[in-house]
Amino acid sequence: MTTIRQVQITFDCAEPERVARFWCEVMGYVVPPPPVGFDSWEAFDRSLPPEEQGASFACVDPSGAGPRLFFQRVPEGKVVKNRVHLDVRVGTGLVGDERYAVLEAECERLKALGAVTVLAQRADEFNESCITMQDIEGNEFCLD
Repeated sequence: MTTIRQVQITFDCAEPERVARFWCEVMGYVVPPPPVGFDSWEAFDRSLPPEEQGASFACVDPSGAGPRLFFQRVPEGKVVKNRVHLDVRVGTGLVGDERYAVLEAECERLKALGAVTVLAQRADEFNESCITMQDIEGNEFCLD
């Protein structure tokens, strides 16, 4: 019998906490409680060696259903298109103008948080509408 595995989605980035907090807003996720013995993530971070401070951050689905998102600092910047991206499902079950209006509204909300619109595609005879965006560090994702 096949074992079903849970996944964590990991983002390479320059500023893990900043990017994690952006994705909390996108996904409705929350920052998990700090490790046992620490009253805050800031206190935990200060306990680490200087080179490890601010090196990672995470956010989780408060219902426990979705995957954990993990953000790790890397020295290099993003230089090419992502090979994997998230499709943020905001228009599920909607079609046509109604779907596009919901996608546009979410696009505007995320732009106010620092996201950038890359490409808005209206439905055609083969595909439903979607909007390709970039997060605050240029990682692509789609509003679907």
